[in-house]
Amino acid sequence: MARKFFVGGNWKMNGSKAANTDLVQLLAKGPLDPNTEVVIGVPSIYLSQVRTLVPENIHVAAQNCYKVAKGAFTGEISPAMIKDVNVDWVILGHSERRNVFGESDQVIGEKVGHALDEGLKVIACIGELLEEREAGKTAEVVFRQTKVISGFVKDWSKVVLAYEPVWAIGTGKTASPQQAQEVHEQLRNWLSENISPEVAQSTRIIYGGSVTAANAKELASQKDVDGFLVGGASLKPEFVQIVNARQ
Repeated sequence: MARKFFVGGNWKMNGSKAANTDLVQLLAKGPLDPNTEVVIGVPSIYLSQVRTLVPENIHVAAQNCYKVAKGAFTGEISPAMIKDVNVDWVILGHSERRNVFGESDQVIGEKVGHALDEGLKVIACIGELLEEREAGKTAEVVFRQTKVISGFVKDWSKVVLAYEPVWAIGTGKTASPQQAQEVHEQLRNWLSENISPEVAQSTRIIYGGSVTAANAKELASQKDVDGFLVGGASLKPEFVQIVNARQ
């Protein structure tokens, strides 16, 4: 079964009501490749607004959520709240959550499990730091992170795995197509050996890290790169070209 190309846009802590409206209008105008699944990750305060604005061919994701349904967790949002505003995706384990906010592998795994149990689909992020890559530990790190996440996943059809080398996020540095393909292939082999060959073949593994219109086509041509999680470029007109990278 062919894996449907997937492009996520992570707006991070950017946006305003006016800017969001302009950006959604730009995306709606497209045209966007109908063979690509498009999901935009929006700050929680704007989820309702953007959800009402987007056309049917664009889905919306929260950028984070907590591991329980409700309670004394000031500033957090739950999967139940995300679903309550008709949003069906969430991004979890992004490197900024891991490395700026100190979320552990275990906490991220628990969050993935709860989000899936509550009916959300998850973009689960993994990736190594520059010093880990330079020490030759890329595979060790991404396998460790994937193993913890996998312990909380019952249905892999609801999960997109996003490989994001931390040294390439927001830096202008991009893993070469060959570097990305190498890690994606290793991850697919890990899924085959540790979960099942069927899960390995069907699970989409997307790349994130300074993806632009200039490098998207070559990255998209790699056999194990099933799409992108795009940061800064998802706020620009070039996001349309990235969505269409396989045309």
